[in-house]
Amino acid sequence: MNLAYTGFDLRRNVRMYGNLVFIVGLPVAMFVIFGGMQSYSEIELWNGRGNVSAQIMVAMAAYGAVMATSGLAGTAAVELQQGWGRQLGLTPFTRGGYVLSKTIVALALAVLPILSVYLAGVLLNARMDGWLWPATAPLILVGGIVFALYGLAFGLFFRSESAVGASSGLIVILMFLGNAFVPLSGFLLDLAPFTPVWGVMQLALWPLNEGMGMDPDAASGVIEYALWQPLLNIAVWSAIFGVVALIGARRGTSRR
Repeated sequence: MNLAYTGFDLRRNVRMYGNLVFIVGLPVAMFVIFGGMQSYSEIELWNGRGNVSAQIMVAMAAYGAVMATSGLAGTAAVELQQGWGRQLGLTPFTRGGYVLSKTIVALALAVLPILSVYLAGVLLNARMDGWLWPATAPLILVGGIVFALYGLAFGLFFRSESAVGASSGLIVILMFLGNAFVPLSGFLLDLAPFTPVWGVMQLALWPLNEGMGMDPDAASGVIEYALWQPLLNIAVWSAIFGVVALIGARRGTSRR
């Protein structure tokens, strides 16, 4: 029954073309505009592993994956809180099976923007060493899992579809604050490592840029991070989102 429901839910989400525009079309369009059509896209990175276009490609693929997993997880949480959970109670399909099915569907949908943006990168001369193409994609999915917890936290704590929509809008702001869209400087650059998107982006880009980023205020023009920093960022924010989701779930099942 789990496999049957998972297959049905995956087909249903793929047919929701409006959602696909945001999780596939928007990241591809942003990569084309900011990474494929700009003169700086051919500039080689300092370590020789790729060019700027490839760096933007990975960032936009991560953006699409984050949007896909957070949106679906948030919707699943709202469904459980608004009565679907009671319907599942009438079947052999457990809540654990439901969450597992939704997780599989979310990760499957997250693959779509990754493949689409990477294909656009191939067509628009994004260049990075051959082993980096398969190395960066799974790291992007790690970020998708983190933001699945983010979506669950919003859906379970606020329990409304409008809150899930607001959480998707908030991701755009977090992307800017996490130094994912445009190079930051000064206070905003110092703030970036404390935002949830920063760790996800740094981990996805690590095989390509080895923790190096742009810092207009530094004499060298670059800033270097250690690997433990994005890993700690991901661990802390995963714990925060998990705790918020747990509190929201307990609120939803408590008797008043």
